Amino acid sequence: MLNFITRHFTSAWAFLTWPFRTLWKMIVRLFPPREFTVMDTPRGNVYSFNQSTFWRFTKFVGKIGLIVWASWSTYVFIYHRPMLQKRTQQLQQEREYHDRQVIDLQAYLGKFNELTRELNVIDDKITNSKKLTDAERENLTNSRVKIWGELDFLKTRVAELFAARDYNPDFLKIADLSVAYDMVRAENATIREQNEQLLENMNIIADADNEIINGVTKITDEHVKELRQQLNKINSTLLSLGIQEQTLIQNANKYSNPIVNNIFTPITFHTDVDTKYKKLASNLEMWAGLSKLATVLPLGSPVKNTHVTSGFGMRTDPFTKKPKKHKGIDFAGKIGTELSAVAPGRVVSVGERSGYGLTVEIDHGLGFSTLYAHLSKPLVSRGDWVRPGTVVGLGGSSGRSTGAHLHYEIKYKGNQFNPAKFVKE
Repeated sequence: MLNFITRHFTSAWAFLTWPFRTLWKMIVRLFPPREFTVMDTPRGNVYSFNQSTFWRFTKFVGKIGLIVWASWSTYVFIYHRPMLQKRTQQLQQEREYHDRQVIDLQAYLGKFNELTRELNVIDDKITNSKKLTDAERENLTNSRVKIWGELDFLKTRVAELFAARDYNPDFLKIADLSVAYDMVRAENATIREQNEQLLENMNIIADADNEIINGVTKITDEHVKELRQQLNKINSTLLSLGIQEQTLIQNANKYSNPIVNNIFTPITFHTDVDTKYKKLASNLEMWAGLSKLATVLPLGSPVKNTHVTSGFGMRTDPFTKKPKKHKGIDFAGKIGTELSAVAPGRVVSVGERSGYGLTVEIDHGLGFSTLYAHLSKPLVSRGDWVRPGTVVGLGGSSGRSTGAHLHYEIKYKGNQFNPAKFVKE
């Protein structure tokens, strides 16, 4: 054996790996490496690709495996699935048959106990009563015979119940449906008690529901009234911008950002529902919308010192001495005065603007934005989220300015409007 190995193989390892190398040579013959080219016609480029023996063999094995798997799955689906469905149906039929047997057996047992009690009573009367007339004794004897007949019938039916595969229960022959009648009467009594209890509970729930609805409606009315009083001061400004209150509330309920509350989904009811629920749903929608407006709208002053040096509108330009529209409000201040955000929002612009100097602009949502101009130093960056009271910059006199102050603008959909009522809110 050793001589054979040393004669034909260079080493023991070569002898051990010989079967695998032989198999690999067969694979290489069947799946030799291939080279193919692909031309990129639009660009005129030619690409060459090599497919190794290992890659071609692996792809072939994968295809064979896929075909085998698909064939087996098809076989299982075509052959085993109908058989499984048939077995499932048979099992379901057996369960139903067993349940029917149990129910019938319980009914027969109940009737057997009832007949046994009646038989015992009749036997006691016949045996112990000494004042029975012949007619009464004969009636008792006939009743006893009748009961025995019914017991024999029950015995026959129970035997059929377990012996006959095509058993079909027949209650019409069991003492004039007495068993079924007793069961139905007991169920009706139980259902009647449950209905009475259910009606009582429904009345209690209805009373509690009315109290809750009335209480919540009162609370929402009060809060809606309070919020409307806060926003009444800017109603005229909103109307001048063509903004309807209901539209603004609906948009507010749909608006959300990382700082304010999530979107509020209005509650809808069927048209036939009580109007008190519709009124409450309307109040809740109004409350949610007004609350968000009170938070999102840029209401309030950006500086602690609200001394206005120049209002919105036409004025004499301090440089040209000619009439020119002033698109914001100027607040008196010193260089370094802290300027705060009046509402939550996202900084959309920071930097120099022609005539405005250093500026910070904040988008508050719903189409509203605020602009701080002539700053000495911005303290936020583009993309920052700010909360009410966040210091966004320091007052200064950069740009086209005659002295230290804050030029403050409020825009709706990119257009400036008089922010006086928003500032005095």
